[in-house]
Amino acid sequence: MTQIFVLYLISYSALKKDGERLSTLMKRGEAVEAKPARPVRVYNLSLQQFQPPLFTLDVECGGGFYVRSLVSDIGKELSTCATMQELTRTKQGPFTLEEHALHEDKWTIDEIARSLEHCTSLLPAEPSHKKLKTEHPGETAVSCEDK
Repeated sequence: MTQIFVLYLISYSALKKDGERLSTLMKRGEAVEAKPARPVRVYNLSLQQFQPPLFTLDVECGGGFYVRSLVSDIGKELSTCATMQELTRTKQGPFTLEEHALHEDKWTIDEIARSLEHCTSLLPAEPSHKKLKTEHPGETAVSCEDK
């Protein structure tokens, strides 16, 4: 069952203000206002392991979900603080860690080529437009690749 949660976003994140990541601004010592809460979709949230003070969650969520914010909110609800020790993304779009990650013992040119062929077949046929990172802040480069 899909649920809509209100997620309070932490300032130290990849969200952008005037084209720059909030985390970059904070690293430079600039003051960053907390972003307002926003609704996010959660398809599944389950406690996998609990060994105080550590716990493991499995979260299946929609785009724009910040797991660090969830962990921070859990700490606040428990009248304490909480931080993440580890994060593993197990699925992104049609790709899953289990099915699409190439294990280290298969890191050969032939295996990598075979894996790329398989993954490419899962991507949409229309061209992809994406912004590329540049060395100089403020510059923008755009790539259009036919897949």
